[in-house]
Amino acid sequence: MQFKVPQFLDIEDKIFGPFTFGEFVYLAGGAGLCFIVYKLLGFLFGVIPILLIASFSLMLTFYKPNNKPFINMIESGFKYFTQNKLYIWKKGKPTGNTTHNVLGDNKIETEKMSEAKLSGSKLRDLAWSLDVLDLKKQK
Repeated sequence: MQFKVPQFLDIEDKIFGPFTFGEFVYLAGGAGLCFIVYKLLGFLFGVIPILLIASFSLMLTFYKPNNKPFINMIESGFKYFTQNKLYIWKKGKPTGNTTHNVLGDNKIETEKMSEAKLSGSKLRDLAWSLDVLDLKKQK
């Protein structure tokens, strides 16, 4: 028995012409609010609030940072500013496998505090960094 698997579940339906329901609400709400501001303040005093409202409405409708709706960014910013933040810092003890690099007059001093095993990727990174430093020395 075969079943049809639904596809494109993340795409919203276009209800009002090329706009989804949410986009249409943002546009209509912005236009309505601009009209109310125009009627209350007139054109001369209402130009700046109308431009702000219209630009915010257009951003909600069309601006999609990282292919996500702009309202998600506003929601995340609001949560960030309103929620409590917990900052934790623990001073850790130095481990035995730490490596210190000191650069002075194109000399590299490497101290190993205890035995350290080099894997292939670490060895490759170390060889590449030495090659880069040698090129800088020749110039």
